[in-house]
Amino acid sequence: MGTTEAADGTRIHFRQIGRSDAEPLLMIQGLGTDSRGWVMQTLAFGSRFHCVAPDNRGVGRSDKPAGPYRLEQMADDAIAVLDELGIESAHVMGASMGGVIAQMIAVLHPERVRSLVLSCTACSHHDWRRELFDEWATMALSQGMRPFITRNLRWLMGNRSLRRLQPVYHFVGPIAVTVPVHSFAAQVYALLDQDDSIKLRLGEIDVPTLIVVGSQDVLTPVGDSEEIAARIRGSRLAVIRGAAHGVMFENFRLFNQTVLSFYDTLPAEILAPRAEVIDLTLPAPLEAVVDLTG
Repeated sequence: MGTTEAADGTRIHFRQIGRSDAEPLLMIQGLGTDSRGWVMQTLAFGSRFHCVAPDNRGVGRSDKPAGPYRLEQMADDAIAVLDELGIESAHVMGASMGGVIAQMIAVLHPERVRSLVLSCTACSHHDWRRELFDEWATMALSQGMRPFITRNLRWLMGNRSLRRLQPVYHFVGPIAVTVPVHSFAAQVYALLDQDDSIKLRLGEIDVPTLIVVGSQDVLTPVGDSEEIAARIRGSRLAVIRGAAHGVMFENFRLFNQTVLSFYDTLPAEILAPRAEVIDLTLPAPLEAVVDLTG
């Protein structure tokens, strides 16, 4: 674990998992979620990568200033973490809002990115999603985080029974419920303030890119990932059947397998020879099927 200071003095906390001499992997989480949201990935990737997972401003152990926040600011926060660790470039992975931040890093700081993994994310606004996010901020500010989480978990998990929702609620809930409502709202408004400037520059990204989405994602549907894939030349799109917006923990085995398979394809000059990988196989069947296209 460690802390660095952003340009405006905000302290940004980060977690480190894995060997410090391994390939660096910067992992950026989404709205209202901190670095603990990557626990299912760091367990699998930590034997192969130097995983660096910051808490975005406003969540986790990072400072929670009053705001407003900007996504470009959060991208710079992540770069400050790399600078603190003396990492010139890293593989970058982002989920949901973290995927938008990862796109920004790849466009605005291309020299810092070796490869890119974008999960359950988007590059465009839709009117329905703008209205939804505005409702989220209003509800959190007026009712608090716990009622907000209970009423909106379906956006994370899609069409699921209560029985299937419970394990995810117990995973996500304790993280999100600790987020102050002012910083959650500030993150929401940062998303709403984002324009199309990064989307229009996605064609400049020239590093190997994998885009992962669940077939039942209702918050950032498959069409959002298809749009990103169409804009980033040579990118690959993986659709994990049966998964929703929480694909990285709902279907973590298949998500991890898909991402690690992508890293296996990277040229030697991008990905150094990997360290010995411990056996992380878990005794549970995979019900989902992954489609790889591109």
